[in-house]
Amino acid sequence: MNSYGVAAAALNYFDKALYQLDLAEVAYIAALPKAPNNYHPFRRPQAAIERRNWVIDRMVENGYATAEEAEVAKNEPLNVVPRVSGSQIYSAEYFTEEVRRELAKLYGEDQLYGGGLSVRTTLEPQLQGYARRALMDGLIAYDHGRGYRGPVASIEIGADWGEDIAKISPLSDVPEWTLAVVLEVSGNQAKIGLRPGSDIDGGLLPERTEGTLAGPDVKWVSKSISSLLKVGDVIYVSPVSGKVGNYTLEQVPQIEGALVAMDPRTGRVLAMVGGFSYAESEFNRATQAMRQPGSSFKPIVYSAALDNGYTPASVVLDAPVEIRQDDGSMWRPENYAQQFYGPQTLRRGIERSRNVMTVRLARDIGMPLVAEYARLFGVYDKLQPVLAMALGAGETTDMRLTSAYATIANGGRKIVPTLIDRIQDRYGHTVYKHDQRQCENCNAKDWHGQGEPQILDNREQVLDPMTAYQITSMMEGVVQRGTGTAAKVLNRPVAGKTGTTNDYKDAWFLGFTPELAVGVYVGYDRPRSMGRSATGGTLAAPIFTAFMKNALAGKPVTDFAEPPGMDDEWISPSSGVRTAGGAGSIREAFKPGTGPNLASSVIGVDSGSFVSVQDQQRMVDNPGQGTFMDPNLGRGGLF
Repeated sequence: MNSYGVAAAALNYFDKALYQLDLAEVAYIAALPKAPNNYHPFRRPQAAIERRNWVIDRMVENGYATAEEAEVAKNEPLNVVPRVSGSQIYSAEYFTEEVRRELAKLYGEDQLYGGGLSVRTTLEPQLQGYARRALMDGLIAYDHGRGYRGPVASIEIGADWGEDIAKISPLSDVPEWTLAVVLEVSGNQAKIGLRPGSDIDGGLLPERTEGTLAGPDVKWVSKSISSLLKVGDVIYVSPVSGKVGNYTLEQVPQIEGALVAMDPRTGRVLAMVGGFSYAESEFNRATQAMRQPGSSFKPIVYSAALDNGYTPASVVLDAPVEIRQDDGSMWRPENYAQQFYGPQTLRRGIERSRNVMTVRLARDIGMPLVAEYARLFGVYDKLQPVLAMALGAGETTDMRLTSAYATIANGGRKIVPTLIDRIQDRYGHTVYKHDQRQCENCNAKDWHGQGEPQILDNREQVLDPMTAYQITSMMEGVVQRGTGTAAKVLNRPVAGKTGTTNDYKDAWFLGFTPELAVGVYVGYDRPRSMGRSATGGTLAAPIFTAFMKNALAGKPVTDFAEPPGMDDEWISPSSGVRTAGGAGSIREAFKPGTGPNLASSVIGVDSGSFVSVQDQQRMVDNPGQGTFMDPNLGRGGLF
């Protein structure tokens, strides 16, 4: 059983610590080193017992056991209880495999398996269960909307249907489902036989359990059971709540996804799910899948702008724009609704996820600056500085994007994600720890009235804390009034951003509270359209919300902390100008000296020109009913 040492053998053969073994168990382990396969407890049990008993006799001869003790021990069965291999925490296979890869990268395979390392991970088992359930339910709900695709397999039913179906292995990490074979079909109902269980040595249990699959219990299929299934079809089923012996039809979704949840203050990954089933696919979509983030990259663009002289009330023109590309072709970015909305504040632009104004903003601040912020946030190592990248056309991972959002939530201090807190060698010495903060007086030998030690946070400050608060506040607006309203039901401060890529190939929702940062991605492994209804707001945001409901249940509501020194002003969210408050106004936080003015420059109309408050409001209230001359285009456009 690939045991390194007798202590490991005690765990693997008997699921006990070494000191808990009795005489018979100790003797069996002592018998194994000569030829473990010759004394396999299930394949060659008689040889194993004979060898064990020979060892017991030698122990009596050498004075390590009495004859009476030996007689009792020799009459015992082997009592081998194989320890389950792989992840010992339910639903954590993707997490533990990622930890294994990290350890192999740090120490090599030999040290990983034979070095006696003790690894303390960041996993929170309860949150991991919530994450798996939320992603699983979201993927199943989408897949059910695409209809039934057919059975897992079809078999010829022999004299014992249990043996026939036992030849097909189920998904080991989806215990809510079981394989079943259709035995009879009549109208809108079928009799099914459930796959038998196995005993400890892998043999088939004798019990055969039958059940009923009734049409009314399969709510996601409109056709009758007889038109879907035939005798011999092997399918997945799950029990119907409150109906003993009744089952409903299930199928493994083709759509895939990932969910990462981390502590935004430390980068500790508390839960990670890399797909529907690790048993089906070990490919971890949280860390290995390179996908376009779409509009979920926009907060990085807006952060760069806010850090370099812009405010949430700055106004950018949302109107047609043409970009000449390197090959001479013209690129004409469009909004999701294929409409243009005139001058928009940065706040409204991110709340409504305006593509065209984001391109204008990125052109105004320069793509090299956007590329540098993407590097600082860890989203990309080297972003190509072309305007299409401002709309999330580059490829990154769920883990990296979630870390970027955690950096914003952390007040702009760089977050480096980790699945490992600490590693100790076989002697208990710490050989690795994630927390690199310095604390000079934390190990004082005694107390002489000195104050408590100060932990110095030496992490890189990649974003002004005031900027981090502004972009957080703007993303709160995404949840309250914009594309992420599915998360409003959490009834607590939540900042987030949706992302939907061209042709609906990727759907994202990244969001955070002061306690938790979460990234959700959904898409096909081989990218293809998921349909017009599969946006970040309709597909990924509900998964985020389902997880957060459970993860934050019973936790006190916490507001995002505003840095000291900021000026709060009432503004019009449409024009960005100061108001006296009242209906339609919002409270906006400004850096010192950057409050709203009576007139604002509109980015994209004409550099250096100003538009009056009245004209701004007219352009907002009547989009598409006037014209302007855009010098960047050399022609007019709608506003």
